[in-house]
Amino acid sequence: MLSPEELQQLEATLLPTLERHHLRLLAHGLRTLQAIAGRRTGELPPDAAVAAWAAAQPVIAADACFEQAFLTQMGHVATQLTAIAAAAGKAPLDLDLPDLVHWATGEADRRLRPPAAPPAPPPG
Repeated sequence: MLSPEELQQLEATLLPTLERHHLRLLAHGLRTLQAIAGRRTGELPPDAAVAAWAAAQPVIAADACFEQAFLTQMGHVATQLTAIAAAAGKAPLDLDLPDLVHWATGEADRRLRPPAAPPAPPPG
């Protein structure tokens, strides 16, 4: 679970609304995976541990379709966190909110940067 201070830090970024929402989902996913692993450092918990954790949550386990959708989304979050962590030179569970904000800001900057001018046509 994100602390009120972390949520405030996230909302204080100058990121567009959609990027802040994506960042919030990634941060919640990170905290969930850290809770499942029982630690905030190291590698991600195995898929079997995530599935066992989800099955033990009454709200999730009560709806098989939701449980499957949750597990699929956690898989996507894990993939994205792994890529972000690799770029930061960290293990996925070592990431923190400033790492995610840095990544999201870089992604937004790349999307907003004007494309490079096309190359000049060859002479002739």
